[in-house]
Amino acid sequence: MSAAFQRARRPEQIEARRTAILAAARELLAERPVADISLRELACRVGLAKSNVLRYFDSREAVFLEVLDAEWSAWLDALALGPAGPAEPGYAREERVAGTIAATLAARPSLCELVSAMAPVLERNISPEFARDFKKRSFANTERLGELVRARLPELSADGARQFALGVVIVVSGAWPYANPTDAVAAAAAEVGGVPTFADGLAEGLTNLLAGLVARRR
Repeated sequence: MSAAFQRARRPEQIEARRTAILAAARELLAERPVADISLRELACRVGLAKSNVLRYFDSREAVFLEVLDAEWSAWLDALALGPAGPAEPGYAREERVAGTIAATLAARPSLCELVSAMAPVLERNISPEFARDFKKRSFANTERLGELVRARLPELSADGARQFALGVVIVVSGAWPYANPTDAVAAAAAEVGGVPTFADGLAEGLTNLLAGLVARRR
């Protein structure tokens, strides 16, 4: 995967090298959890020394946060919740919106893996400058999700939509590792009733959160 040039000097070469590193990170992420991917392994996959990878990114963690930002933006681009519709019995609309969000996230396992690793792993070894930039982008994505949900459920307040969007991140962060335990834990859980699927558990959690926020406005 390494580029033909030995050292990137021109802007287009630098961008090509960054793109190659991010592509290698995505390949590795499809194979194993992010916590199991070392900087050395990432560098070998792209055909560079570790020190050369760090010419283009702050750290291993910064590489995967960049992938997270791109994956989250791509998910939002594809997320179709539809326009506001007429009132329905109970919380049918809330259930449908939460179910759509849960199903589309479950279809993007790499994104869910990165979201679950963001706070406990990936944000632990980045510079203040990168952290500031990443958090600005993360906030913008959260606002965007809230706006998409509020367009479907206009009775939800702007603050409620923001709380729900943040809640999506928090629920995914907990639900993903819980639904993907180690083999030993999965075997033990099967003896006492099993572990709910990620999509089902996420849909239930997000429905309850969204319905509760809407109910507070009624």
